[in-house]
Amino acid sequence: MYLQHFGLSEAPFALTPNTSFFLAMTPHVEALQVLQTALQTGEGFIKVTGEVGTGKTLLLRKLLNELPPPLRCAYLPNPCLSPSELRWALASELGLKYSANIDQQQLTSLIQQQLLALAAHGHAVVLILDEAQALPTDSLETLRLFTNLETETRKLLQVVLFGQPELDQRLASAELRQLRQRITFSYRLRPLDERETQTYLNHRLAVAGFKGAPMFGAAEARLLQRASRGIPRLLNILAHKALMLAFGAGDSRPSRSQLRAAIKDTEDATQGHWPLSWAGWLACGALLTSLVLWFGGVGQWGAGL
Repeated sequence: MYLQHFGLSEAPFALTPNTSFFLAMTPHVEALQVLQTALQTGEGFIKVTGEVGTGKTLLLRKLLNELPPPLRCAYLPNPCLSPSELRWALASELGLKYSANIDQQQLTSLIQQQLLALAAHGHAVVLILDEAQALPTDSLETLRLFTNLETETRKLLQVVLFGQPELDQRLASAELRQLRQRITFSYRLRPLDERETQTYLNHRLAVAGFKGAPMFGAAEARLLQRASRGIPRLLNILAHKALMLAFGAGDSRPSRSQLRAAIKDTEDATQGHWPLSWAGWLACGALLTSLVLWFGGVGQWGAGL
């Protein structure tokens, strides 16, 4: 692809969460601080929400990598679990060995005993769930009941919910008010502003091995921030397409018309009101051709967001 052309060692704008590209910007630093404070105080429920593509999963992986040793993590990436499936999944994460024919009451008792045993050895268990907005209501209630388990000094199980804004809407319902009152710490991830967008784009290029002067200036960052609404996933898509266009044209960096062509070619991008020149339309055609070749087998995206 364009890696050699720009002197890159890996794809800078791929969509797979990769903590080596993590940038300590205000929204994510604040979210991590909230999470770390809540986990240290031993609270039952912690919640982090944000729009699709704002970096929740990357933040989650950063948290997993930085949990201090006294905390033991149970991670459930698939939230579409019934109450019984949730219990089985938690038991598996806790390393429990059990007979397949035990009932739910026995399984719950085994989980409680394991949590008590871990607490006796100084371990606190943190259950982390991604895409928590998809959890069935009965499963959310099961989680609440698990957080009732406690010693005289702390909860046996802490729960961290990562989810889209729909999670807040669900928690606002009357039937989930008991769980809502247990959430003592929460944070809402916001999109990136123009300055953060410029820093973000150039940071990812630098991590990927780019050695030249910053590729994206303030004007280019402003254009991409407005088109992406500051959502990192969309920024990655737009920047990737712009680099493809620059590579196809033999340019050392994307031009303004190439950025606009990338925006025009991205369905979820906010389209500007500027007219696209003939050069821009030609760039769009080149981009589409490049994408067909690229996804047809010329290459594959590396790890990234």
